[in-house]
Amino acid sequence: MGANVWYHRGLRFQCTGCGDCCTGDPGYVWVTAEEIAALAAQVGLSAAEFEATYVRRVGLRKSLLEYENGDCVMFDPERRSCRVYEARPRQCRTWPFWDSNVRTPEDWQQTCRHCPGCGQGPRVSMAEIQRRVRLLRI
Repeated sequence: MGANVWYHRGLRFQCTGCGDCCTGDPGYVWVTAEEIAALAAQVGLSAAEFEATYVRRVGLRKSLLEYENGDCVMFDPERRSCRVYEARPRQCRTWPFWDSNVRTPEDWQQTCRHCPGCGQGPRVSMAEIQRRVRLLRI
């Protein structure tokens, strides 16, 4: 890939903590058994209790629940922050460096229009971006 990748010089991103990626339109925050265990430990529940309370099955996969307005169940609306930030799932850890967001410069610009941290802050290297893209594909 290297110099042929459109973002070979990296992209700027600095999370602003706005919570926009945790709120709004309905969607899925996919979680694995390992992530459920880490999330459960973060909130002081057993993995089974956490899953029964905060997780839904979608086909063969599992996703965190959402409130009726589309907000993630782990989002604290009063503090406008994640209740489990240190144990957040890899889908959240890799944002905004998802394949769908970095496929083309236009996709990145679209992401920047919705995320105030995209295009801001320190430059994230191409290698780090690709590492995060690969993490989410697993």
